[in-house]
Amino acid sequence: MVSTQAIRVGVIEDHPLYRAAVARVLEEAEDIELGAVADSVARFAVCRQPAGSVVVLDLKLRGIADAAAVMEIVGMGHKVLVVSAHAGQSEVLGAISAGARGYLSKDADGEEILRAIREIASGNSYVSPTLASFVLNSTRDRNAGPKLVLSERERQVLSLVAAGERDQDIAEAMSISVRTVRSYLDRIRDKTGRRRRPELTRLAIEEGIAHPS
Repeated sequence: MVSTQAIRVGVIEDHPLYRAAVARVLEEAEDIELGAVADSVARFAVCRQPAGSVVVLDLKLRGIADAAAVMEIVGMGHKVLVVSAHAGQSEVLGAISAGARGYLSKDADGEEILRAIREIASGNSYVSPTLASFVLNSTRDRNAGPKLVLSERERQVLSLVAAGERDQDIAEAMSISVRTVRSYLDRIRDKTGRRRRPELTRLAIEEGIAHPS
């Protein structure tokens, strides 16, 4: 029988073997109640997991992915623990800026995953020691750096990038050509030095122009 104090945990992971392994670790923990287990954010949403759960989330998923996936799950009222094979600085900072409460690489063993879940369920954050320096360095850089100035149209493009939209989708939403969208993106990259889409998503979150859908 599941204790009333059990931590309800969901899993979103598209690799079948890893998904099964994480689910098994959770099922075997006495203080964990395993909730919805899905291979995408869309399928997780269909399960209607009650708000307030901790969700173990991979980043590289079909459909909604990366920081946009974190924002979507946070928007459902859950606490997110990212567990990803992609643990570079842009991925870690993008996920944390999007609202993730913790971040582990897939090198983490079952005990560390459980430890992170318990910390997050208690209202704390948990980032593996090997990744924590990214967060600390980013805080220092943000406090020291000048305020970024983007035009209104550049901010609009950036917000749509953060929402996971493709160049074609952005062009249709703004009634402009794909070429113009890419011109705006080039200007944003030149102003900010952020090249990849996860980095641009993180920038949108930092600038306060990205919101959970």
